[in-house]
Amino acid sequence: MTAISMRTIRRRATGDKRASFWVYGLLIAFLIGSVFPFFWSFLVASRDSSMLTERVPPLLPGGNFLSNAVRVFDSVPFWRALGNSIVVSGAVTLTTVLFSTLAGFAFAKLRFRGRNGLFLFVVATLAVPTQLGIIPLYMAMAEFGWAGELQAVIVPNLVTAIGVFWMRQYTAQVVPYELIEAARVDGCSMIRVYWHVVLPAVRPAAAFLGMFTFMTSWNDFLWPLVVLNAENPTVQIALERLQSGYYIDYSLVLAGTTLATIPILIVFVVLGRQIVAGIMQGAVKG
Repeated sequence: MTAISMRTIRRRATGDKRASFWVYGLLIAFLIGSVFPFFWSFLVASRDSSMLTERVPPLLPGGNFLSNAVRVFDSVPFWRALGNSIVVSGAVTLTTVLFSTLAGFAFAKLRFRGRNGLFLFVVATLAVPTQLGIIPLYMAMAEFGWAGELQAVIVPNLVTAIGVFWMRQYTAQVVPYELIEAARVDGCSMIRVYWHVVLPAVRPAAAFLGMFTFMTSWNDFLWPLVVLNAENPTVQIALERLQSGYYIDYSLVLAGTTLATIPILIVFVVLGRQIVAGIMQGAVKG
């Protein structure tokens, strides 16, 4: 091997090390930037609000988190708010994933009259601001007798246009027509094709949609504020009531925020594993 080729190999190896150094450095920076807000929230929640006036704030948690958490549950119906948010977000997530995968499969792989026009109509609804429909939607919920009830938050969000669009695009890429035709030749009905062929193939996209939908529903504030009452709130409404006084106790507010973040982290861990498992399964098959 010549000296020139040896220098080329060393240069490439050095370049790879420098590239990996910058990549890992950026990843660590993004990780710190993502984790710091959660750490700061827990730090303030574990102490009292006086730490915010200190010139050099402490960097270690204190011992007041449990007492602040107890004050959260005493100040607002937080248990009920947590339960309501879990019911609403869970129901909306399940129905959105189910209906979006069904509609995505139909728009991507089934041929029927008006398919393209109907899909364009679904996509066009994304251009309509949600705020425009609040008044007529509230009038409809009041006409049904659902004002103040959880179904008034669940039913209008059973499926989303962005979910249908997302699953249609993903299904069109990963599910070939030949696989569907082979299942049909074997005697599978269209529902069995969806359940045994399409759904396993789109699992990573469905898991991502479920995670996105759960977080969106969990953090929704405007519509629950309009349609629910103070005795039957969701988490975001309960957190708003913690800071509705003349004096805002940030330790109390951030203690409630930390408690409200825990279910989102659990869903992220569970569905994140499903996304990775689906991607790795597809890579092994490929």
